Amino acid sequence: MRTLQFKLLLCAVALFFCGPMPAAGKIRVLIVGGGTSHDFNHWYKQVDAATLERDGLCSVIYTSNTDSIPDYLKGADVLYLVTNQPINIASRKAIFDFADAGKGLVLGHPALWYNWLGWPEYNLQLVSGGANTHDEYGSFNEDVVNPNHPVTQGVEQHFTLKDERYHYDVDPSGPGIEVLANNRAAGSIIVYPSVFIVKNPKTRIVCIALGHDGASHNIIPYQTLLRNAVKWVAHKS
Repeated sequence: MRTLQFKLLLCAVALFFCGPMPAAGKIRVLIVGGGTSHDFNHWYKQVDAATLERDGLCSVIYTSNTDSIPDYLKGADVLYLVTNQPINIASRKAIFDFADAGKGLVLGHPALWYNWLGWPEYNLQLVSGGANTHDEYGSFNEDVVNPNHPVTQGVEQHFTLKDERYHYDVDPSGPGIEVLANNRAAGSIIVYPSVFIVKNPKTRIVCIALGHDGASHNIIPYQTLLRNAVKWVAHKS
């Protein structure tokens, strides 16, 4: 059975990366999802994949098998990481090799948590911090603070949505971040980054802390941010 599963994986990789060529300029995106507390199959495998594939922007493959990351990354242009599952040593190395080669990363809502205590390099170098807590699910105001960046082009400068407001904190030992958008809850003066660039010296990384459910994934500002982020990290904008 394990041999059959391995053969099927190889076939999937071959079809995605070695099969019919995508249209010129199409960005190859690997989405890695799966785990707890979120409907990964619906919001990431279906909705976000459709958002990225719209108008022929991207060719997307989704996997919830984190052991398959090294194989799928071989021909990808962008890794969109949204899992909170365990990630083995080989896949951890593949992610860092991908980043070190200058390939783009978009790190979504579940992947901005401190998920992997035995892998501190991830949060330190690729997220430059992380979250351990969040507000209860509810409404808050989102503010684009750098409307001139390619990632925020065409995004409403102020909008309201329902989500888990992540309490992201910057690790001062990391490479640092450039905040593109932040959020605040009604009646609170505390502001948290929600869309930001990690100043990794080897690659482009965009982090999007929004994305718990359809109140994020189904709205135009989120979809525009996601598409823009993929284009920017792939050096297409």
